[in-house]
Amino acid sequence: MSKRESIAGNIVTVLDAMSSPELKKITREPFEVNDLSDAQFPAVWISTGDETRSDITIGGSSITRQGAIDYVLVGYVKGSSIDTARNALIEGIEEALDDDRTRGGYSKDTETTLIEVDNGDMFPVGAIRVTVSVTYEYTTGST
Repeated sequence: MSKRESIAGNIVTVLDAMSSPELKKITREPFEVNDLSDAQFPAVWISTGDETRSDITIGGSSITRQGAIDYVLVGYVKGSSIDTARNALIEGIEEALDDDRTRGGYSKDTETTLIEVDNGDMFPVGAIRVTVSVTYEYTTGST
């Protein structure tokens, strides 16, 4: 399994164990939020995003590279206190991911780089988008 896939798997595992708030649905496949029952909130979809790479070593039969990959976490909450629920979900995600910034030893660092929220047009559902940048190293042929 590639480090990219291992890191994504670790994010799912960590968020699945999150207790405050407890996620009712967590997936790496997109879903239609309108198809969720009330019991499936809060829900999070994790998507592997863009990546930048650079060579650390040059020459020889293998090259060590560093990658910075973005994982986009799209979360949904439902209820009457949307702003409070969004804030709790953002804080819970950030704290859960900060417990082990090495993603189980697969990365050098994990950093929350962007948080976006919807403008209220989905009420009574609220949405967040958290971009997490993960820096890791790999050797060509072993991504």
